[in-house]
Amino acid sequence: MDKADFSEDLFLEIKKLEERLTSVSLPPDLQEKALALTERLKLSFKYGNYSRNLEEVSNYIDWICSLPWTKRTEDVLDLKFAQKILDENHYGLVGIKNRILEYLAVLKLQQEREREKKVRAPILCFVGLVGTGKTTLAYSIAQSMDRRFARIPFGGLGDPGFLRGRSRQEVGAEPGQVIKALRSAGSKNPVILLDEIDRVVEESRSTIMGVLVELLDPEQNSRFNDYFLDYPFDLSEVLFIATANNTTNISTAVLDRLEPMQMPSYTDEEKITIGQRYILTKTMKAMGLRASDLEIAGPVWPKIVRPLGFDAGVRTLERNISTICRKVARMIVEGKREKVVITEENLKDFVSTW
Repeated sequence: MDKADFSEDLFLEIKKLEERLTSVSLPPDLQEKALALTERLKLSFKYGNYSRNLEEVSNYIDWICSLPWTKRTEDVLDLKFAQKILDENHYGLVGIKNRILEYLAVLKLQQEREREKKVRAPILCFVGLVGTGKTTLAYSIAQSMDRRFARIPFGGLGDPGFLRGRSRQEVGAEPGQVIKALRSAGSKNPVILLDEIDRVVEESRSTIMGVLVELLDPEQNSRFNDYFLDYPFDLSEVLFIATANNTTNISTAVLDRLEPMQMPSYTDEEKITIGQRYILTKTMKAMGLRASDLEIAGPVWPKIVRPLGFDAGVRTLERNISTICRKVARMIVEGKREKVVITEENLKDFVSTW
């Protein structure tokens, strides 16, 4: 390929970028800014540095064109439907469910009576020990509102750039997790879960909490600036939900913008009901087991719930049921048994106990 053909191919690539820019709905000034980048690309040909610039500009245009600048989903704010979803996915938690329904009722009233104003979603924060259902509650809220869902993990986070992105002038530049979550959700009004915001690295806590304040403050998040985009994105329609094991390590400024909800620990009796009604059915289905393949006798459940000691949540219960189901699946595949009944006598063959 000679130099003329090479240049022609590059001009075709730039033309494709320009066509993409004009084919999607972008803020006019951002579109103008991106088109100026393609014009500079054309001019840079004569300096021989266009191949690297083309890759950088192409990556930038790909990101801005794939973001939901104007795309949103219609909210379903039906309290009976929300109650149904919450009851299907979670046992008990009556007080938590009532508070969630109250927030949805407020959103519905805002939507109906203040149509000219932008609806400001409340910022809930579920606080509780591991395995008490914080993350699944956030997903249930998204499901009940028919909103898209995305999760940003904060556990061990030590770099604010993880949230806010890195400038395109830096090596390895990319958008932050907030922008990535919006792209993944495909709408500008998803539910975004800020998971375990109390578990960030101590050395970076103050700067990360500063970014959180900007994310959660309705006066600031309408113009959230990701360093990679270098252009403000409106986050005011996002429903942020946070989780934490406790609030000790969360700054006062962030707490002031949250509505903490304390998640209770489950009693053994509640765990048995959760295991029987929710976890066992879900796990068996996920592993290809039928109801006729496995039966767990009633007297066995207390030992499955607490085989080696107390656990505030249901993580141990989930692991034990998964272990049982995997072993049963293997036995069936190997033709050792058609139906497995777990009893007090054979439980030790499936789960470690005292």
